Amino acid sequence: MATTVNGIDELKTHVGTHLGYSDYVEITQEQVQLFADATGDQQWIHTDPERAKAGPFGGPIAHGYLTLSLAPALLPQILQVGGISMGVNYGCGKVRFPSPVPVGSKVRAGAELVSVEDVAGGAQVTMSVTFEVEGAPKPSCVAEVIYRYYA
Repeated sequence: MATTVNGIDELKTHVGTHLGYSDYVEITQEQVQLFADATGDQQWIHTDPERAKAGPFGGPIAHGYLTLSLAPALLPQILQVGGISMGVNYGCGKVRFPSPVPVGSKVRAGAELVSVEDVAGGAQVTMSVTFEVEGAPKPSCVAEVIYRYYA
């Protein structure tokens, strides 16, 4: 269940708190291939399941940036901000990919609200987002994501 806030002032009261988790989503080979086609990253570890079986992970893995790109789809399950006219993805700070996402695994995101800073017409919001593979000991992606919400 998403953390719901009404407006930027209420959002500020959640700085320093963990906001929750998204549902798990399965990463499919079709999704990985579509991402490879869209980005031009056709490295065999992602796109050749037979060759990847003999690779370092025992099978194909998702692109790190595919995992990161799930943020806009998963974050609304974690945080809903009302009382704004719009929100935009402003970018990322530090991003790391500590462990792989095997094709066929399930991934979820968790988020902590790091900061809310006033900007002209709204606020810049920084969240620490951790993507986890179900049952894995380490996160697959840890990213500082930045959004701007406008009143």
